[in-house]
Amino acid sequence: GFEFINEIRGGVIPQEYIPASEKGIIEAMEKGIKAGFPLVDMKVALYDGSFHEVDSSEAAFKIAASMALQEACKRATVVLLEPVMKVEVVVPEQFFGDITGDLNSKRGKIDKLRSMSQGRASYTMEFDHYAEVPENVAQQIMEGKK
Repeated sequence: GFEFINEIRGGVIPQEYIPASEKGIIEAMEKGIKAGFPLVDMKVALYDGSFHEVDSSEAAFKIAASMALQEACKRATVVLLEPVMKVEVVVPEQFFGDITGDLNSKRGKIDKLRSMSQGRASYTMEFDHYAEVPENVAQQIMEGKK
């Protein structure tokens, strides 16, 4: 999830610009920092800033917040995540080895299941959690996004 915390004290930024700052952060998260993938599970605190009577605007605060998030992410450890699914495969024993080998070699893809089992295997799948993408796979993904 996303949590935005307004820690501005003493009116260093007028209250009217706080929602624009939050919106800039949300838009930057949706756009992503690493290979264009959205950022998830972040807690962002707005704790300081300044404004100018003439030059400040909602658009300026939105852009500044987006740029601040990008800069913070450069200093942080940002990782790619992938969904991990809970899969149950029901397959006749004679096809077990082939199916297991295919699942292991594909990091869990089961798109050939029906043809490999002559239509006699079935599966159920549900989302379980997110996990960090292995570094070698993350590098391949990043290279493909350039």
